[in-house]
Amino acid sequence: MKNGLLLRYALLALTLLSATVLSADQPNEIRLWPNGAPGSEGKAGPESVRVTENGERVVSKVHEPSITPYLPPKEKATGAAVIIAPGGGHRELWTDHEGHNVARYLSARGVAAFVLKYRLAREANSTYTVDDHALADMRRAIRLVRSRAPEWNINTSRVGVMGFSAGGELAALAGMRFDGGAKEAADAIERESSKPDFQALIYPGSSGRFAPAKDSPPAFIVCGYGDRPDISQGMAEVYLKFKQVGVPAELHIYASAGHGFGLRDNNAKAVGKWPARFEEWLADLGFLQKQ
Repeated sequence: MKNGLLLRYALLALTLLSATVLSADQPNEIRLWPNGAPGSEGKAGPESVRVTENGERVVSKVHEPSITPYLPPKEKATGAAVIIAPGGGHRELWTDHEGHNVARYLSARGVAAFVLKYRLAREANSTYTVDDHALADMRRAIRLVRSRAPEWNINTSRVGVMGFSAGGELAALAGMRFDGGAKEAADAIERESSKPDFQALIYPGSSGRFAPAKDSPPAFIVCGYGDRPDISQGMAEVYLKFKQVGVPAELHIYASAGHGFGLRDNNAKAVGKWPARFEEWLADLGFLQKQ
């Protein structure tokens, strides 16, 4: 009994240590609305962070949406930027393999990356909605990045979005519902356009909602053959929708993958190389040309 208890304590200590090390390797967050997000008035309390057995952090109870920037050195910056929305069924956010791991990969290759923490519409007792709050967080993140483009060595015409699972739904919605900004707004951030210049949809949920138009940004789509039908088949249908309206799109369906693969160093399968395909796609479209 004592040995079992000691083992549990040891495992807990290792888990907490892993979380501490990961946090120490992470830049500071920037709140999207320094004075509080619209729709979050009166909501308080710390975020909840649980750590999985493999040391990955899963976040919930988000009331202060934010971005965490990963900026390449000025001499390596391509001018491209990506806002990354982790997945988690709108109940939680798997922020490491669908967020920070991807951001580190991109920033090492000259692409500024920003991990988005958005409000969760489907966690217990939530009063948030996907369309009114989570999407507002994504749109605000796009505007915020554009507003600080000179400081962060970003080209305002190279700001895109990437989303995984539920976050992929947000990325797709951002590519359908955008505006040019409120030019007379007192808040300078709100004067910026919320239209992404490109979108990366990584096994996104709710694919039946996707309705690209002629002015939609180009799309990079990735999923697994073994995923559920609305994704493994739905992404092929979504690709055809982009094709029909004349918007450039690229689709990768990996035969040996299912849902939630994200980016992990220990994934030796072909699907583990999808970020390289994304980088090639950005280069093909001219987003990585040095300014």
